[in-house]
Amino acid sequence: MRLPLKYLLVLLLCWRALAAEQQATTRAKSTPAAPKTVTASADPSLPSEEIVNAFLQSTFGYEPAVSWKIASIRPAKAQGLAEVTVILSNPQGQQQNVFYVTPDGRHAVIGEVIPFGLHPYEAVRKELEQRAKGPSRGPANAPVTIVEFSDMQCPHCKAVQPTIDKLLSEESDVRLVFESFPLPSHDWAAKAAAYGDCVAHRSNDAFWKFVQSVYDSQAEITAATADEKLTALADKAGVKGAEVATCAVQDETVGRIQGTFALGQAVEVSGTPTLFINGRKIADVAQLPYEVLKKLVEFAAKGTM
Repeated sequence: MRLPLKYLLVLLLCWRALAAEQQATTRAKSTPAAPKTVTASADPSLPSEEIVNAFLQSTFGYEPAVSWKIASIRPAKAQGLAEVTVILSNPQGQQQNVFYVTPDGRHAVIGEVIPFGLHPYEAVRKELEQRAKGPSRGPANAPVTIVEFSDMQCPHCKAVQPTIDKLLSEESDVRLVFESFPLPSHDWAAKAAAYGDCVAHRSNDAFWKFVQSVYDSQAEITAATADEKLTALADKAGVKGAEVATCAVQDETVGRIQGTFALGQAVEVSGTPTLFINGRKIADVAQLPYEVLKKLVEFAAKGTM
């Protein structure tokens, strides 16, 4: 039985971090910090692609079936840490993973960096309030706003949708905003996001019908058939599919999808579906019991987060 890539990375990186820490402890008095090797154009405070690739080769090189692509190396919001995003692939599929590198370049940290302070979620709440302008459901002045970052090709997004629908039916003072976050590993997700954007600009109600129909048709859509299927689903949702297809390839539309993806990256979205409840990030929605999700919403409605 093969471990999922996510857990394999956690195990291997934790083992390496522990070993490095033990070695550093025994040699701290006699060994200076290892110098960084960076390319001429790289930020010297960040690990270079060369170092990240060497690390991944040392970690996964024993397994020919595993390959990887470095998606980004950038400063983390937590001062001093570098955030590295990689896409690992094996015959079972792809997995996006994020880890953090310490300033000395000798340790990798697995886990989620979360906000802290007197009002830990306020900064993200305000950023989403200003920038999350996607299709919405619920009262505009609702005390709770849930921003959902989703990928229409993502099976987990499809699976969690009934839970979100149930929540909205039971909590009338909640507004849901949908933001597209098409994962690079999905071959027709960006196209579906563009179609969805064009549908939404024609009819907010049609957008929600369109999203549900795309989820329902996931198994039938491929990269080769996406245009045909999505056009038909736009027609079915109540707008003119041919117009939507034309709109979907326009630079303005592509730019808006790139903007929603950039917004997701800015608030540390690394997978889908991810929810923000008044700024509080809920990354593993599929694993969260419904009762807990409901309590979080009711707690946020009291203004106590």
